[in-house]
Amino acid sequence: MVVERVLPSEEARDLLDLVGDLARTELAPRVADFEARKEFPRELVRMLGRAGLLGLPYAEEFGGGAQPFEVYLQVLEELAVTWAAVALAVSVHTMTCFPLAVFGTDAQRERWLPDLVGGDLLGAYCLSEAQSGSDAASLSTRATRVDDGYLLDGTKAWVTHGGVADYYVTFCRTSDNGSKGVSAFLVDASAEGLNPQQPERKMGLWSSPTASIALDGVHIDADRLIGDEGAGMRIALTALDSGRLGIAAIATGLAQAALDAAVAWVTEREQFGKPVVEFQGVSFMLADMATGIEAARSMYLAAARRRDLGQSFGAQAAMAKLHATDTAMKTTIDAVQLFGGYGYTTEYPVERYLREAKVMQIFEGTNQIQRLVISRQLTASRREGSGR
Repeated sequence: MVVERVLPSEEARDLLDLVGDLARTELAPRVADFEARKEFPRELVRMLGRAGLLGLPYAEEFGGGAQPFEVYLQVLEELAVTWAAVALAVSVHTMTCFPLAVFGTDAQRERWLPDLVGGDLLGAYCLSEAQSGSDAASLSTRATRVDDGYLLDGTKAWVTHGGVADYYVTFCRTSDNGSKGVSAFLVDASAEGLNPQQPERKMGLWSSPTASIALDGVHIDADRLIGDEGAGMRIALTALDSGRLGIAAIATGLAQAALDAAVAWVTEREQFGKPVVEFQGVSFMLADMATGIEAARSMYLAAARRRDLGQSFGAQAAMAKLHATDTAMKTTIDAVQLFGGYGYTTEYPVERYLREAKVMQIFEGTNQIQRLVISRQLTASRREGSGR
């Protein structure tokens, strides 16, 4: 199905056409092989970077594309229709550029940001820890101040691109002052004492490596601190608001891929003397799938437009992530059902879509956390409205 997009400019339309061409010619022929070998497509991601896709929402002066967030998210969706792991690579990398772009000093941005958004380097985001889970403020990895910088000790968990990244945006405790005692650092992958662990053996997204990162006395210079000491949790959560929109867009693209595959299957396959799509139960399933996907797309775009206008969008990002990922889960389950026994085999991609959809409900904050964010916004708005 060709998605009819409302785009803000002809430049944006040309960009989406380019992404569609790259997805068809460079990604689609390789996805099955890389997924089967569980190999990260580093050169393909580097190719996307050189095409300008790893820095789309950032300023041109630093090598970015200066695109509205609503356009960048539709690029992610277009990539995810073909290969969710590659779309995730672009999303995670883009999020790792955010702390430096927004909270870094002019000197830091001039020194590092062009390389980060330029495409040759790949980033990773080190916030989670094995014991802290969704309670990011309880992290224990520590950065100890020394005369010429900091020493980092601890272990970060669930790091997308762990072991293949060129740099790690790493959140460490610099004091025991709860959420106000966390700071953000830019750490090179080559730093002595930074040791990626064995990749996790996951249900899906096999071509996207996820690993813990052990930090054993990693020394970094003082100018690797991003923002002020103690501002790390605010930086992390602000970046996650945008990251959640990225996941919403990817989940929407994944659901669209599942719907497209299901429509093609039931249109071509016959049972009881007529195409399967002519059975009302089947056609109604497709209608519900399409409606959920369109709603997900509308939600993430509405939140992105608020972001582009400088308005608050945290609650809307949580809603978009919640709805889009739940929709992806339901849509992929229904797609497998429509394929029947064939849907349960690796001969067709819908089983992969189902495996990939599950994690969308977990990372960038579980959907239970999204509900918490939304409910807190509702109660905060009520208190403000009542003057209390």
